[in-house]
Amino acid sequence: MACMPKHKKRRPMSEINVVPYIDVMLVLLVIFMITAPLLTQGVNVELPQAEAEPMSGETDEPLVVTVTVGGDYYLNVGDEPDEPIDHQMLVTRVAAVLRHKPKTPVMVRGDTHVEYGKVVVAMALLQKAGAPSVGLITDAPEEVGKKR
Repeated sequence: MACMPKHKKRRPMSEINVVPYIDVMLVLLVIFMITAPLLTQGVNVELPQAEAEPMSGETDEPLVVTVTVGGDYYLNVGDEPDEPIDHQMLVTRVAAVLRHKPKTPVMVRGDTHVEYGKVVVAMALLQKAGAPSVGLITDAPEEVGKKR
């Protein structure tokens, strides 16, 4: 009878192949780089210019109500932030957000050429929704040397 060769005892392999993980991470990186610019949405308004201190970066992302020249209202939360909403929907959505996050800042972003009354109505609706204070968003003024 022939002697059977004795096998050496195999040690467990202690290496991890990370190449598949790197491939997945690179694919995710490319996907996020492509989709990030597509996620920025908004309504074009010409903001009035005024000197003001910028908001501190420590607060939550603010609720922003946009008032266009035509008097339409837009809210930056919800399924369709670039679709106009009516007064009741504005109050309902803002109240819901403020119930969950009462410290959320509330801002109004009105076009330079919008009727003053439309901005006041937006601020009254926000007060009705429970906003303790409302800020106004403006652009920084043009430099002094660049007068029109």
